[in-house]
Amino acid sequence: MTNENKLSKINLYDKFNASFVNLITPEMPGLKKIRKENGYNNNEPTFEKPFPMPLEYINLKGVKIRLAKSLISPDKPTVVLLSAFPHSILAYSPVWNILKEDFNLYAYDMPGFGGSETKAEFMTFKFQGEFLNDFLKHFKIETSHLVGPDVGMAAVLAYVGNHKHTIKSMMIGDGPAVLPSADASVMKKMVQSSFWRLSFVIAGSGALVESAKNICNVKYVPNKYEISDYKNSYKGKVANTMKWFKGYTTSLPILNASLSEIKIPTKIFWGAHDAILYKENALSLHDKLPNSSLEIFENCGHFVYQDGYLKFAKMVQDWVNQHH
Repeated sequence: MTNENKLSKINLYDKFNASFVNLITPEMPGLKKIRKENGYNNNEPTFEKPFPMPLEYINLKGVKIRLAKSLISPDKPTVVLLSAFPHSILAYSPVWNILKEDFNLYAYDMPGFGGSETKAEFMTFKFQGEFLNDFLKHFKIETSHLVGPDVGMAAVLAYVGNHKHTIKSMMIGDGPAVLPSADASVMKKMVQSSFWRLSFVIAGSGALVESAKNICNVKYVPNKYEISDYKNSYKGKVANTMKWFKGYTTSLPILNASLSEIKIPTKIFWGAHDAILYKENALSLHDKLPNSSLEIFENCGHFVYQDGYLKFAKMVQDWVNQHH
């Protein structure tokens, strides 16, 4: 475990900037209400420490990425999990701890996100879909079940819509795919405003992580190790991640146009209190994907794999067992 003296913490500057974001986020009163109903306590982390994950770095197609893998048997199904923003794969720790007993697991921080290397050219839906294709080929993963929340959802859909594959199913949610997109206030700022993108860059990774916790979690409270990992992971990377949002309006129509051709079994998950991309997106996505089922996670925000980690893990278990 990381030396506690070297942990990066949310400082006063981070909190000040995050508080300003709270003030201009009209969804905050509703989020505070559901937190109160959930007995949310910001000072009590859900887990004191992350569950162990075998983190490592590799170079793949000239890109340095961070990943974790746990292989128990070639006869077991394989699940591949993609990171969300501004989290890293460490956010999967509670889910990983459950799923590792039943499945071969891979998780990776997508290029430009989490603990992986960043470059401007990584920050498109298309690149991320191509990299997922490279990742599966590198590890000779011929059949698998893909899990993609948030930015990972766009990568999974870009992959299955543009590459030959033999994956069994996908589980996606709380991310971009459909037009018209029902974007909440913070998403609109990052997508539509160069001023706000620059503001997030100036505020830095700590403010970004603290803002995400305030807006995206309504039950789960991350511990100091998770917070440190997220803050360190995005230090010096915020400017490049904002390029992903700048290109959102160009990438999204291409993704939306491919949805009706995607036939593989798809589980759509969404937080009922998602304050980044409203749950109306889940309903539209369900209508457009011809072989999909939908599960709304009540009392959960944008990060459902944390807020509803037990239910999320069971969803993955049930879905994979049904479609393997």
